[in-house]
Amino acid sequence: MAAPPRFPGGKSVDGSPANWSGPAALSRPLCVNGTPWILYLLEECVDNVWEYCSVVIGLVSMFCFLLSTLPQVYEAYRNGNVEEAMSFGFLFFLFSGDVTSFAGCYLTSQLPIQTVTVVFYIFTDVILISQFLYYKIKNSSSRKTPGLKWLCSMWCVAATLVLLALPKLIIDNSANLDPQSPAASKAVEITGYICGYLASVFYLCSRLPQLYKNFRRQSTEGTSYMLFALAMMGNGTYGLSVIVVLPALKGSKQTFIIKHLAWLIGSLGVLILDFFVTAQFIVYRKNNPAKSKTLLSVPEVEPLLCEEEELSVL
Repeated sequence: MAAPPRFPGGKSVDGSPANWSGPAALSRPLCVNGTPWILYLLEECVDNVWEYCSVVIGLVSMFCFLLSTLPQVYEAYRNGNVEEAMSFGFLFFLFSGDVTSFAGCYLTSQLPIQTVTVVFYIFTDVILISQFLYYKIKNSSSRKTPGLKWLCSMWCVAATLVLLALPKLIIDNSANLDPQSPAASKAVEITGYICGYLASVFYLCSRLPQLYKNFRRQSTEGTSYMLFALAMMGNGTYGLSVIVVLPALKGSKQTFIIKHLAWLIGSLGVLILDFFVTAQFIVYRKNNPAKSKTLLSVPEVEPLLCEEEELSVL
């Protein structure tokens, strides 16, 4: 799940607002020709079709990422064998990528909607990791542990409350911060972009343990393909949203690409790796029905053999 450092569209490459007009004395200039709902939701002044398409495609990308982990949460709840299907390395690197992406968004002063979105990513990661640990302990224990479900529920509730309060605290804290010197502000921004590159590395590494586990098991049973399908849609639409806005840029396109390079590498790299995961779902899909047919055929054959033996005795 890649969270872009700056929402494509509506910003010039040097970070100053594009297409704004109004008195300089006002804290928030007027946007004469901008799209009202984008101005209200994203605080971006979008007044041409390229930027508008970029924002819409970017929102589709966010929506895909928001929904991507929910099918896997349901799949884990349904089969109860998530520790056999999912690689913990996959969950760990996914969580690490979202945390460093959150740090990048915070350090580079991104939009509130981006901060809230990344916090939701972290929340779903916590749910997936909690499910993994819960079923691993439950399935490996020979005796019943009644307190385990209660402990896991309390942990999820506590994590939910913290992550619900976190965006508001961060946004309020950012609004009350004193202006930094140019040198300090530049150092913080560079640190934020370094976090973006680290997030990309974590996202790329996340697929490798899952690819290996699927290969070792020769199966994808217990894993929801919608997790990877929605991630592919999210990464593909994010890359498209960055490309679409290029004709509308008033500054250097090269500088714009460089500023988005870390997140583009993460998104497009994970997209390529998810094609390999898709291939595994297609190839290993044949293994699971064969096993189920074998299991179903055993109860049908044994009674027939017993009946034949009884008839022969008579």
